[in-house]
Amino acid sequence: MKWMMIAAGIMFCAACAAEEPVPSIYDFQVDDIDSNPVSMSEYRGKVLLIVNVASKCGFTRQYAGLEKLYQDYQDQGLVVLGFPANSFMGQEPGTNEEIKDFCTSTYGVTFPMFSKISVKGKDMAPLYRYLTDRKLNPPSEGGVTWNFNKFLISRDGKMLNHFRPRPGPESEELRAAVEAALETP
Repeated sequence: MKWMMIAAGIMFCAACAAEEPVPSIYDFQVDDIDSNPVSMSEYRGKVLLIVNVASKCGFTRQYAGLEKLYQDYQDQGLVVLGFPANSFMGQEPGTNEEIKDFCTSTYGVTFPMFSKISVKGKDMAPLYRYLTDRKLNPPSEGGVTWNFNKFLISRDGKMLNHFRPRPGPESEELRAAVEAALETP
């Protein structure tokens, strides 16, 4: 680092000033399923379970477990956030409107759903680039491997865990992790 003396003897790190600040989950803006912008800062103080979802996947039935998890714990501060992604074998081919209709009519989804994004590759959504960055989020196991990867975020915006498609939302492992996160102020 190159330190420079500026007015009144204050030291200034020129190299540090050029570095971008480390982002927080609350710095991101995403579009909901109806294409309305949503700041992730709206979820400050909540425990988040961020999930990349797909309607034509072998794990699609996890929607039911995610909704149950949301219903069981939303009063304690859990919010499940669903991000449809067509990143794996075209398993989310629908439009946002079709996805919304499918989720509500088939699984009774009431947790927040967002506009379809990419969760891998060159066009990966910035939020997912952040979530899968092992330097910024050491609990992340890196890239999203398939549909229904789950990222558990604490009330203060720190990643607690990255679950692959398994365990499912009804598993003891995932429920215990959610309960522990909810118990931490």
